[in-house]
Amino acid sequence: MSAAVPGRTDHVVVVGAGLAGLSAALHLLGAGRRVTVVERDPLPGGRAGRLDLGGYRIDTGPTVLTMPELADEAFAAVGDSLAGRVELIALHPAYRACFADGSTLDVHTDAEAMAAEVERFAGPDEAAGYLRLRHWLRRLYQVQMRSFIDADFDSPLSLLHGDLARLAALGGFGRLDARIGRFLRDERLRRVFSFQALYAGVPPARALAAYAVIAYMDTVAGVYFPKGGMHALPRAMADAAADAGAELRFAERVTRLERSGQRVTAVVTEQGRIPCDAVVLTPDLPVAYRLLGRRPRRPLRLRHSPSAVVLHAGTDRTWPQLAHHTLSFGAAWEGTFDELTRQGRLMSDPSLLITRPTATDPALAPPGHHLHYVLAPCPNTDIGPAAATWGDLGPRYRATLLRELERRGLDGFEAAINEESLVTPASWQAEGHAAGTPFSAAHTLSQTGPFRPRNVVRGTDNAVLAGCGTTPGVGVPTVLLSGKLAAARVTGRPRRRSGRAGHASPYRAPVSTSPFPVKETSA
Repeated sequence: MSAAVPGRTDHVVVVGAGLAGLSAALHLLGAGRRVTVVERDPLPGGRAGRLDLGGYRIDTGPTVLTMPELADEAFAAVGDSLAGRVELIALHPAYRACFADGSTLDVHTDAEAMAAEVERFAGPDEAAGYLRLRHWLRRLYQVQMRSFIDADFDSPLSLLHGDLARLAALGGFGRLDARIGRFLRDERLRRVFSFQALYAGVPPARALAAYAVIAYMDTVAGVYFPKGGMHALPRAMADAAADAGAELRFAERVTRLERSGQRVTAVVTEQGRIPCDAVVLTPDLPVAYRLLGRRPRRPLRLRHSPSAVVLHAGTDRTWPQLAHHTLSFGAAWEGTFDELTRQGRLMSDPSLLITRPTATDPALAPPGHHLHYVLAPCPNTDIGPAAATWGDLGPRYRATLLRELERRGLDGFEAAINEESLVTPASWQAEGHAAGTPFSAAHTLSQTGPFRPRNVVRGTDNAVLAGCGTTPGVGVPTVLLSGKLAAARVTGRPRRRSGRAGHASPYRAPVSTSPFPVKETSA
């Protein structure tokens, strides 16, 4: 069990009503704490925000929801449920992958359906390899979730347990691209099961094979979409917290923390002072450290993940080849990652994520209209163009992306736009995200597990951090877990392991150790 906050923790102030803060709030409420949540924006969500533009309801943050049982666990802490608050729709296919050679692959989370699709796409040998890969991904997930993801680390010695040897035996400390290549020879298929490393901020050729656990979440456990958009999730979490007794204070910016010795005694906002016994801080790390007046020493400077340019486009038409999520791969691959993470250049042959949420929920757009989000990874401002340059660069890059979309078959895309919002690294930096990236610190070996910035800061006894910059890391599932881990630090209660005995979530994927296809039910 990790070290807990000493002293009284009756009243906890959570700074930030994003997914991490709301997860922490629900778990704290479930443990009997009085909770006040303070959020600078007028709505909950943080990165998972909402923009209303000309009748379009636009999600401004993550668009892919996996592992909904982790959100359900937060609701269950206060006797509530995700199903009672949000209508989730399982996406079939989870993704559609389109390649530069004109081939397409629908990525299914059902084993039989995906094996059949892989056989159609690349032949029976690759289909057999996929089933072996799926079995390996399940085993990898089972080992990592219990001991490395849903876990706090007080020192590297926390790694010394049996699951470390099991992870090593599974090849988790090898390289992701090489490990996927043991199962799949087709280079296109290897991309489908390794592009997720970009979420971790590391190219597949350099990422630890352990990060294939993200591919498990995407391609085995299932991808979901909340009716009403991704923002429906934090909105429901905020409602559940309020119903459980939390005080929610929106449009209130925190300016400083009052201290007495090594304890925070109050959170001071632009509207007033909130006394507290403990505080959970969810802003990006530089903001949290500034509020604390302390920055932990690290032997190496933090490296940040790549950023992204996102074009939110409301259109008067759509294109039938687009699924809810479409991966549009360029011909280049390894060179693309080198441009993003080493050269600091915009992708010369981009791979894009195109999300069409109105494929699943037409009510997100005016009647007869459609929403499209085009996400193009780009360098962060530490190694790429500075935030100040994006005022001129942004419109030029928008034009480049639109030309590329039309070249890839989305003819008339620009002409179809009637409402749009362009988000660049300058936008992310203005929101307080270090290095102009919403993906925070990269998951390099020196920034993973016990080497990632800890969720406690030496010199402050009763402050805990949560969010994608700290344990366990980037992504909706891990951010939800970070809130749970922060709450466990405050309460000192042993946390219930996700996916273990206790609350039985209807969203949890069935666990099988068979390498053969097993019919899975969707939520």
